[in-house]
Amino acid sequence: MRTFSFYAAAALAEIGGCYAFWAWLRLGRSPLWLVPGSLALVLFAVLLTRVESDAAGRAYAAYGGVYVAASLGWLWLAEGQRPDRWDLTGAAICLAGAAVILLAPRP
Repeated sequence: MRTFSFYAAAALAEIGGCYAFWAWLRLGRSPLWLVPGSLALVLFAVLLTRVESDAAGRAYAAYGGVYVAASLGWLWLAEGQRPDRWDLTGAAICLAGAAVILLAPRP
């Protein structure tokens, strides 16, 4: 549960940070959006180091599935576009892959 909490917080920080850059470059918002966006991306990186994993690459790979699902949550809640069945199917596949990576028995 602790790992999932760090992944969820990291996803929120990463998506929020990246959205700040999107808002600046694509939506014509003020460059001041880059300040909280950059801080959010630093927080994202710090949060990923808190995940219990023996290898950074494995932690990042498993995080990818969580990021996909969280991005679809952002799509719905922040952008007002409801994910379709293909979005949800893809997210489920990604989360299953993340679970295999994270929870596989290793020596």
